[in-house]
Amino acid sequence: DVSFQIRRGEIFGLVGESGSGKSTVARCAMNIYRPQSSKILYRGLDTGDRVVVRRNRELLRTTRQIIFQDSASSLNQRMKVVDIVTEPMKLAHRKPERGNFRAEAEYQLQYVGLDAACLDKYPSELSAGQRQRTVLAAALVTKPEILLLDEPLCSLDIGLRVEMRTQMAMLFRRLGITVFYVTHDPAEAFFMADRVVIMK
Repeated sequence: DVSFQIRRGEIFGLVGESGSGKSTVARCAMNIYRPQSSKILYRGLDTGDRVVVRRNRELLRTTRQIIFQDSASSLNQRMKVVDIVTEPMKLAHRKPERGNFRAEAEYQLQYVGLDAACLDKYPSELSAGQRQRTVLAAALVTKPEILLLDEPLCSLDIGLRVEMRTQMAMLFRRLGITVFYVTHDPAEAFFMADRVVIMK
């Protein structure tokens, strides 16, 4: 019995305690899980229909991005930051706007608050905050229409969490991107989001 709409350009918050089903709902919305019965519409496409998903795979892959709570497991430990950030562009066969992939990666890192010194580092050489910013840069590099964040700050200490949520809220509003923000923390949701739905 879950029903909601996310409006274009808004930051939508989904809040719930552990076990309430918020991450399951979010993963269904992004086609990671397939619900047994429901209708999930994106751009008028029923993403619960396998045929529709197959026909529109490229659109769904490039216009939607997701960030999970554990940035360490989301990053390929054998890749340098410069390659991690630009890999989504390469997979989507997009040319870098700034001439080459390294220049593009440097620009994207600056956008999320990292400097060029991180470009040639591996994830293991980064702090938790730097890893999460790297994940954010990689998610934004293809300019997605909608970004899902599933507990993106819960692994960070309280000071860094407050700093990052402030920066992310400003960044998302400046970009005008649609954000689906999932968290167990009501204060975080009410700070970040334009509208909040609470699951029990």
